[in-house]
Amino acid sequence: MMIDRRLVKEIDWVLLGLVLAMSLVGVLFIYSSAHYLPGGFHLRQLAWIGISILSLGFVLAVDYKFFVALAGYLYVLVVVLLAATLVFARLVAGTKSWISLGLMQMQPSELAKIAVILVFARLFAGTRSPYLSTGRTLAALAAAAVPLLLIVAQPDLGTATTFVAIVGGAFILAGLRRRAVVILLLTAVVLGIGGWNLALKDYQKRRVTTLINPAGDPRGSGYQVIQSKIAIGSGGLAGTGFKKGTQSQLRFLPARHTDFIFSVIGEETGFLGVLTVMALYFALLARMFRAVTKARDRAGVYIVFMASTLIAFQFLVNVLMVIGLLPVVGITLPFISYGGSSLLTSYVACGLVMNVTMRRFANV
Repeated sequence: MMIDRRLVKEIDWVLLGLVLAMSLVGVLFIYSSAHYLPGGFHLRQLAWIGISILSLGFVLAVDYKFFVALAGYLYVLVVVLLAATLVFARLVAGTKSWISLGLMQMQPSELAKIAVILVFARLFAGTRSPYLSTGRTLAALAAAAVPLLLIVAQPDLGTATTFVAIVGGAFILAGLRRRAVVILLLTAVVLGIGGWNLALKDYQKRRVTTLINPAGDPRGSGYQVIQSKIAIGSGGLAGTGFKKGTQSQLRFLPARHTDFIFSVIGEETGFLGVLTVMALYFALLARMFRAVTKARDRAGVYIVFMASTLIAFQFLVNVLMVIGLLPVVGITLPFISYGGSSLLTSYVACGLVMNVTMRRFANV
């Protein structure tokens, strides 16, 4: 499918360049942190970048209104995939999150983020009132609850947490009455208490308590955060050098090519490297959020804002997680951490943002 030449001129090439730059930074540090492991993770990541670029191209070629129109079908497909994952997927690291695609694996829970964004865009696009009605609020919560509960059942609390960004972003735009905000907060408190007592496993509870005192269990639940802080701290101003970080190269730092890749960057490139990566993210997010003003309709506004909020939330939570200010919940660093499904979802989210901006003129 070809993109009209007039639309090609409207593509946000700066945003695309930032996405590609961060992806290559990710490949570089995936290689540094996992080059001694079997599996060729950096090569797999390159393959997923190729798949993600093709997917982004497809997203750009189709008017976002078409995706919004098909949101219900995409949502049902994702829910079916999530249910099938619970039934047929193999148990890996205590979770049933991946379905096999031959040489690769896919996480339907990642695709669920995009499906919910599109469903919300369709649900709220026709809203003209400054406040959400009770019916639309309940419909939105129900739409998010079905995939969310299936993801929690896997259990994958990290991915489930990211739905907070999508739902929160949609409600901020749509406008909630004060009474609805109070009810939602009280509901969250009740669910939080109930989840702590009934749903969370012991190791998940330890991750939360470790946030207060990681030194209380240095060889158990506090190990990841302690090693991460050591890695970042040892980087100093300019870092220890590429493939010369002791925490990552000597394998003290766990999940170094996935959840804790930011720690590897901090150790090997120091404060200057961290500052550079942070600058790339701030430039990317500023570009994405600025696109809200370029949307030609309410559906476009919702898509851009929710997609941007999702990327911002994952970035913020991952960084705060690796420096010990949030519990370790298994959220990857967008575009940089190893993980094909996460990378693909981030590319599609950015593709939707670019799709909205390039079609901002009604006559294009």
